[in-house]
Amino acid sequence: MKLYVGNISFNASQEDLGDLFAAYGEVASANIVMDRETGRSRGFGFVEMPNKKEAIAAMNALSDSEMQGRQLIVNEARPKTDRF
Repeated sequence: MKLYVGNISFNASQEDLGDLFAAYGEVASANIVMDRETGRSRGFGFVEMPNKKEAIAAMNALSDSEMQGRQLIVNEARPKTDRF
């Protein structure tokens, strides 16, 4: 299950994000989206967890929780749509 994570601290690393979700189960990947121009974090990312029950538990536990001084937003990721 792929989760969207918003309001991530600009100082957080992908490892920090993965470690946070690993407390709830296996994490297949944790990625923070970076700005192409500046190389700086855009403040959101995605975490993939193979076990849906663990992913739902992580989503419920971590939504509105604090990470490095910022209150996280955690939802099920929506499919990517084509932009024109």
